Amino acid sequence: MRFLLLLVMLTACAATPQDLSGKMFIFPQETSTANVRLTASRQGFGAVTVCHRSFTDLKRDHALFSLATRSSANDFMIIWEEANKGIAPHIKNTKTEYKGLDYKSNMWHSICTTWDSQSGLVQLWFDGQPSIKKFISSGSDISVSTIIILGQEQDSHGGGFDLKQSFSGMMSDVHMWDYTLSPCEIRRYVDELNFTPGNVLNWSALEFQITGRVLIEDKQNLCS
Repeated sequence: MRFLLLLVMLTACAATPQDLSGKMFIFPQETSTANVRLTASRQGFGAVTVCHRSFTDLKRDHALFSLATRSSANDFMIIWEEANKGIAPHIKNTKTEYKGLDYKSNMWHSICTTWDSQSGLVQLWFDGQPSIKKFISSGSDISVSTIIILGQEQDSHGGGFDLKQSFSGMMSDVHMWDYTLSPCEIRRYVDELNFTPGNVLNWSALEFQITGRVLIEDKQNLCS
């Protein structure tokens, strides 16, 4: 297997967007420091879709995606809550829960989350299956000054990390759009078919900054 090792004990910057197709971030330790900061192509959102794939064996709370602004540490945050056995989207510091998911350890899971500020509705797609739509927050867009973090949950703008909410495992195929994806587009993403890449975050042209022990490696595929 081709192996691209990116082990950085201090902060390392990606000067230009990188194509991470077929690759994954590895968070090999539970820490309160290791993270990947993603650079969005634009700021301010009236609607959002975030999709990613993750693989972990954690049996505690762990953040899957954290977007903070100066006015709201949880402007758009996705976290697994172990006590409630569910994924909890937080938008504009308000949360809802999706329980009863088959969130198995040591398996890749595809998770997409959509939200529209006009209707206030959020929806979770877990391994291609849609949840019900729930009201969470309306009437206010996600403002500028966004900081997007993988691997940690922000309790403040760009910081406030807690080891007990950190992510350990692998993460891949992170995309973000400034609109709600259609069910057909989400299905194409889940099935790894031809889909429209994210226009805010694009895994095939990703600008990012790594802090701490985070690796980049070819994504593992099972032999047929």
